[in-house]
Amino acid sequence: MTTRAAQAEQYLNSLQDNVYPGRGIIIGLTPDGTRLVQVYWIMGRSENSRNRVFIEEANGFLRTEAKDPAKLTDPSLIIYYPVKHVNGAHIVTNGDQTDTIHEALQAGGSFESALATRTYEPDAPNFTPRISGIVDLRDEQFAYKLSILKSSANTEDQTLRHTYSYEKALPGLGHCIHTYAGDGNPLPSFQGEPALVPLFDDARQIADTYWNALNDENKIALLVKTIRLTDGAAELLVVNKD
Repeated sequence: MTTRAAQAEQYLNSLQDNVYPGRGIIIGLTPDGTRLVQVYWIMGRSENSRNRVFIEEANGFLRTEAKDPAKLTDPSLIIYYPVKHVNGAHIVTNGDQTDTIHEALQAGGSFESALATRTYEPDAPNFTPRISGIVDLRDEQFAYKLSILKSSANTEDQTLRHTYSYEKALPGLGHCIHTYAGDGNPLPSFQGEPALVPLFDDARQIADTYWNALNDENKIALLVKTIRLTDGAAELLVVNKD
């Protein structure tokens, strides 16, 4: 096993030991080099947060929806579009910044310029980070990008803005970023750079691997999106807990 592959397996194992990594994004390349992959999952501790499912729309967008609308108390930070696409650009985020990025790209803006208008989530004392990713098949310089907008030490003093741009995708590997370092009160934000994790040629194997790695009590839903490099054809696979 190569050093990179070993690092990837090690981080996958650490996810299995993490009770609450929160929401997570992975972007990378299948081992056969034919498809870029986006993985997104959501977790929750409260009844309101757990009352969600992923719903795929006919246009390839995907939204969160209340499983039981009667139990929905506050939709502001839990009902949104995690996945949208426009003109060969595939967006994945953990909040309504998906719409901000989508609208910016339609208007000729960029991933970075869109996120410059946003900040972390207003959910004191956690100030949950906004994590975002993009695959833009028209971008010849970068294979994909990941971003995190987080508070400084769980305060409102400043927004820390980090964008990670990957010039080349590595077959069989992805980069993973999630909202929290682990459980806590307040919840500690993700630290460091996105971590290498393993990917596979089969979307179902990817979904099963990461679904099984997440804490059974707190996981809610997961998606795997594959984007074929030759023609941009995309497919979604969705796992909802119930």
